[in-house]
Amino acid sequence: MSFHDGLKTIVVAMDPKDEQEAALEYARKLAAAYGARIVLAHALDPLEYATVDGVPGRVLRKMNEDARNALDKIACNLLKEAIPSHSEIRQGSVAQMLVAVARQHRAGLIVIGTQGMDGVGPLLVGSIAEELVRLAPCPVLAVAADWNAGPFRPVPGGPVLLAMEKNEAAHEAVATAYSLAETFDRPLVVLHARTAAEASAFLNPCATTREEFGIDPGGKVSVRCIVKDGAPADAIAAAIAQFHPGILVIGVKRMSETPGPHGTAFALLAGSRVPVLCVPPAMQPVKA
Repeated sequence: MSFHDGLKTIVVAMDPKDEQEAALEYARKLAAAYGARIVLAHALDPLEYATVDGVPGRVLRKMNEDARNALDKIACNLLKEAIPSHSEIRQGSVAQMLVAVARQHRAGLIVIGTQGMDGVGPLLVGSIAEELVRLAPCPVLAVAADWNAGPFRPVPGGPVLLAMEKNEAAHEAVATAYSLAETFDRPLVVLHARTAAEASAFLNPCATTREEFGIDPGGKVSVRCIVKDGAPADAIAAAIAQFHPGILVIGVKRMSETPGPHGTAFALLAGSRVPVLCVPPAMQPVKA
């Protein structure tokens, strides 16, 4: 399931001790716009509270009850906004739990919050998020807690920024970015980071992108294609400073030839406080 096919279920990673307000706020907006339901998911990870003697069963039950009460309260607030939701509390690693919940409910999106401050990179590009993006059957949206603060604050009606990279996820990333722009009535800015070789040859990647991916500049969405020379991370930072987008969309390869499991995409994440939507290649629908 993907955005342009119809987003019907959104899984939000929750910590009952911290309502992940930024992540939940984005999930609310998306659920309202797409008519989707929200699944509030919380993992009781044994590694977080393991002791030499283990954890007494009554303590685990109390943790489960507290988490359930907190998530039920959030679910009630969502229902007041006409957003159907329910909660899932499971024991195990966060990434594996979120993947399992997303598959069970055929989710079209997983939303995860980060602490922000230094950008999403240092916190998001860790073992949990790398595993999540690599295994998730749907896009993953990372929202920093301070996404709406200071110079990083999106402008009202800010565009959807698509960092264009031609990989196996490119078509899905383009379709997702276009769907967001159309649904929220925002302009779409397609960014190309042009290599030194392309620049010296005076190549214009915008023309080939429109033709290859069927981006119609005269369609329902206002599309602007820009080219910035240099490293992708620098190009992204410059585009964010120029356009103040509401969201950054990037196509993520399952594996990469460059260092690290996801190459350029994760290098871009390290420099962005803007909410980042990692879109994997299209996958076959999950069977019930």
